[in-house]
Amino acid sequence: MPETVLVCVAWPYANTPLHAGQMAGAYLPADIFARYHRMKGNRVLMVSGSDAHGTPITVRAEAEGTTPEAVYQKNHQSFVDTFERFGVSFDLFTSTATANHAEVAQGIFQKLLAAGYIYPATQTLLFDPKVGRFLPDRYVEGICPKCGYDGARGDQCDNCGSTLDALELLSPRSRLSDATPEPRPSEHFFLKLSAFNERLTEWVAPQDHWRAAVRNFTLGLLREGLHDRAITRDLEWGIPVPVEGFEGKRLYVWFEAVIGYLSASIEWSKTHGQPEAWRDFWLDPSARTYYFQGKDNVPFHTTIWPAMLMGSATPDETLALPYDVPANQYVTMSGAKASSSRNWAVWMPDYLDRHESDPLRYMLSAVMPETSDSDFTWSEYVRRNNDELVATWGNLVHRVLTFTRRNFDAQVPPQPASLSESSQRLLDRIDGAFEDEGKHIEAVNLRAALQVAMSVAQDANRYLDERAPWTAIKTDRDHAAESLWTVINVISGIATLMQPFMPFTSPRAWALAGNTGDLQAVGWQRSVIAGGTALPEPLPLFQKFDDSVAAEEEARLGH
Repeated sequence: MPETVLVCVAWPYANTPLHAGQMAGAYLPADIFARYHRMKGNRVLMVSGSDAHGTPITVRAEAEGTTPEAVYQKNHQSFVDTFERFGVSFDLFTSTATANHAEVAQGIFQKLLAAGYIYPATQTLLFDPKVGRFLPDRYVEGICPKCGYDGARGDQCDNCGSTLDALELLSPRSRLSDATPEPRPSEHFFLKLSAFNERLTEWVAPQDHWRAAVRNFTLGLLREGLHDRAITRDLEWGIPVPVEGFEGKRLYVWFEAVIGYLSASIEWSKTHGQPEAWRDFWLDPSARTYYFQGKDNVPFHTTIWPAMLMGSATPDETLALPYDVPANQYVTMSGAKASSSRNWAVWMPDYLDRHESDPLRYMLSAVMPETSDSDFTWSEYVRRNNDELVATWGNLVHRVLTFTRRNFDAQVPPQPASLSESSQRLLDRIDGAFEDEGKHIEAVNLRAALQVAMSVAQDANRYLDERAPWTAIKTDRDHAAESLWTVINVISGIATLMQPFMPFTSPRAWALAGNTGDLQAVGWQRSVIAGGTALPEPLPLFQKFDDSVAAEEEARLGH
């Protein structure tokens, strides 16, 4: 019975291009997961979109002397282009700037308000007397009260990582005018998170399939007790608060952005001529929803969004809570955290202008930060490309198919009447790998899943070395034919196993083995290659890099 799987992926702020750390954190793992489930025959919906309303967009707009709309539009198009070129297979990548999203977000607000989980209250905020406006957190800078760093923002300190309140900053200053801001009262709406502490604890505690870091962190937050949080801001850019008297205020981005998973599902349904199809993913108790995030987004998806889902439920409509939040840790770049201000990142548009997608997809999958931070270096990228993609997998494909074409009239040798023990063992190994790798992907253990596929390639190379068909062809043609028929069928299987990870080169390898059609549509199984199948001329799957590439790319960091 096919499963219904909703893949929800973090909404990136549309203020800068995407970098490789973000791809490893949320977008690549989500794509691998979604591609696998589609191949399994499951019904999959994978959605995300650009976060158009965060203060990073307005900060960027003021720094560039343009409008938030222009900044969002430019980076949204960059995101769409990057995902297409990198092979991230969204069913819909939209934005929070759509009328549909505003309608859905305001609808959730009104349901929570009607249920008594949203209430108005006065809070003290910092006000810039020179420009005459309240300052969002990121418009305030000052000295961190915890580490003394002069340059902390009103929401966090990048030096020590502490989450802050703008009122806590020492010697605060406005980024708009450099004036010293004044504390002033302002009325806002608050989400009554404190009302959900017990229900959330009862829900989170039995989630044994969650990653330990995600579950333990969330339970820690709940033990400390959730506090009510403001969900509106004094801004002109964003979704209007749907309450009379609050026309000058906007929904806080952290509140409305998480609603994007729902609004995107509804938008996808409408654009596909099935306006009620979203209900299968959100209202069917058997459907599973997965939220792919970086670790900094865990609280929003394990406490705040679930609380909003619980609070907005009605007798007729209860939206599904997350089944899993497989949040990744960080990928650092050559030992340092990615930083837009220092230009310390592997920017995806730049990378894709110079290199192919699959080597980076492979590298990031191999170092996926599933349980702890991992580090990306260009020297390791070059090593893995040359030693693993070129020498292990690519060379297996190229040498087998080149030798077979030359010695068997460009056709797959006939299937042997019986197989030797070593040949049968290798075929059993590839067929069993589908279940092994599938279990890892379903548990979102993607590093282990990739290793399953690569280990079969290593086994196939060892099998070839032991049977040496290039020598056997001189004295025992049937022996050589058996070896080649076996490995060509194994190559067909490995290409399928690699497809979720490397969707550009895997179909090429699959076709070189004699297959025709769409690899993604064939299913999660090995395609058997019959004797006599015509073999196309093999071309290398990967390009070997000179060691100088690592030095050249490292030199780009920070410049």
